[in-house]
Amino acid sequence: MLREYHKWRSGGLGRDMELLVFGHSGLPVIAFPTSQGRFYEFEDHGLVAAVAHKIDAGRIQLYCLDSVDAESWYNRSVPPHWRIARHAQYESWVMEEVLPFVREKNPNPRLASLGCSFGGYHAVNIALRHPDRFTGFLSMSGAFDLSSFLNGYYDEDVYFNIPPHYLPNLTDPWYFERYRDNNYVLATGWDDHCLSQNQNLAGILGRKGIPHNLYIWDSWNSHDWPTWARMMNEYL
Repeated sequence: MLREYHKWRSGGLGRDMELLVFGHSGLPVIAFPTSQGRFYEFEDHGLVAAVAHKIDAGRIQLYCLDSVDAESWYNRSVPPHWRIARHAQYESWVMEEVLPFVREKNPNPRLASLGCSFGGYHAVNIALRHPDRFTGFLSMSGAFDLSSFLNGYYDEDVYFNIPPHYLPNLTDPWYFERYRDNNYVLATGWDDHCLSQNQNLAGILGRKGIPHNLYIWDSWNSHDWPTWARMMNEYL
């Protein structure tokens, strides 16, 4: 399997950012790590190995990103408005630095986002906010309402980064024209503590007429790496 390590200084984030690329062609997939996770997480926990046959066959190309969650949502040493601002800078890094890098390597017109747990939030939020750039997402055990992270602080930036808040009020046909052409998958388990968040988001998607699939697994300890590896192999 082709494996590449990349690191560069991000001007927008003011720090070095790292990522791993697995594969040579196929559907490019942006993989977000779990809470405060690192770019090597998917490799260390066996998720890359779980889809190695698809990577080697040129069906998917995986881009495993670093996170700045410890500087944004989880950074309780700064005021809440700085946390959401840092998150916005992270999204800009993905959109303005990572995606051009992906397109230099892979001309496939499709692009998916992927994440487990907190990474599922990133995968869903960025895909719904940019349906012209991301044509699908796979969220495994994702949590989508992060308002509790901000100690009651709420502003427009918070609103537009919490899918269960902004999606019910969305009416712009530009988004829905693109949503209908995309592929959205939510995967969780009956024993997953994020089950209700997935059911709620699936309900919102359904009420808005956005095509999607919600898969609820009857498996033990569904909010964990072994289950996510099997889900990733099943749905990606």
